[in-house]
Amino acid sequence: MKLLYFAWLKQKIGTDSEEVSLPDGVTDVTGLMTWLKGRGGGYAVALQDEAIIRVAVNQTYAKPETPISDGDEVALFPPVTGG
Repeated sequence: MKLLYFAWLKQKIGTDSEEVSLPDGVTDVTGLMTWLKGRGGGYAVALQDEAIIRVAVNQTYAKPETPISDGDEVALFPPVTGG
C-alpha cells in the first residue's frame, strides 16, 4: 500500500510518502488510522485528532468504514480551505 501525506501531516510525520504492507486485521480506514497512530512519534502527534484528517483511497474521498487493501493508494491530508 502506498501512503501519501500532505501539508502539516507530512511535516509532523517526517515524510511525504511510504510503502507499507497492510497489517493483519486492518481492513478499513479506521483500522489504518489506529495502526498508524500506534506507530508512535510523529504519527501519533499528526493523527491525534482524526476528525480533522481527510482520507482518500485511490483518489476518492473515503469514510472511516471505506475498505482498503494492499494495492491501494491512501492519501491523508488536513481540511482544504480556500479564499
